[in-house]
Amino acid sequence: MMKTVLTSLVITLSMSFMPETNAATTNPFGLVYKDAITENLKGKVNIHPVTYKLNGLKIAANVYTPAGYEAGKRYPAIVVAHPNGGVKEQVAGLYAQRLAEKGYVTIAADASYQGASEGTPRNVDKPYFRTEDIHGMVDYISSYPGVDQNRIGALGICGGGGYTLNAAKSDKRLKAVATLSMFNSGEVRRNGYMNSQLDSIQTRLKEASEARTKELM
Repeated sequence: MMKTVLTSLVITLSMSFMPETNAATTNPFGLVYKDAITENLKGKVNIHPVTYKLNGLKIAANVYTPAGYEAGKRYPAIVVAHPNGGVKEQVAGLYAQRLAEKGYVTIAADASYQGASEGTPRNVDKPYFRTEDIHGMVDYISSYPGVDQNRIGALGICGGGGYTLNAAKSDKRLKAVATLSMFNSGEVRRNGYMNSQLDSIQTRLKEASEARTKELM
């Protein structure tokens, strides 16, 4: 059932992300997608800004709870990983909100070193940390009141899709996985865009090794 809902929702919403002019300055939660939550109302999907620690960094996230949410009940949950260069208030928030409308408890977090999450240097997008970010969302949401730990899924968007699949390979808490416009960051970093750097892989590996040595000096 979870797989069916994830797949159908991805198809339905794939063209519905429409950032609104100045939305970030008018929406109290900083959300920029169409029909975003502007206030928490009884009987509606609600948004809950949260923070938690991951590898020593404070991670900023939004948890969405379905209409009529009660902590004493049991709900399936979905973690949503944002695209490369994105933040939780954009398309990841859109899908998190829409999934909450379907009855899921959802979470969208800013990746480590990005958005409102801690970490320096800023705005780096490293596969190891992005994968850890997904594990971290699962850590947090699995203990959220009302979440059924046996019904947790993941949705990854663009670059977040590749990282989500990587996380799911070892994280058996995830019972369903879906991606939207998935971008394989590992392959592109290795082979270059459209395999344009196949002839320089060994050279770049050598340069990366030398750079690592310099960082330690």
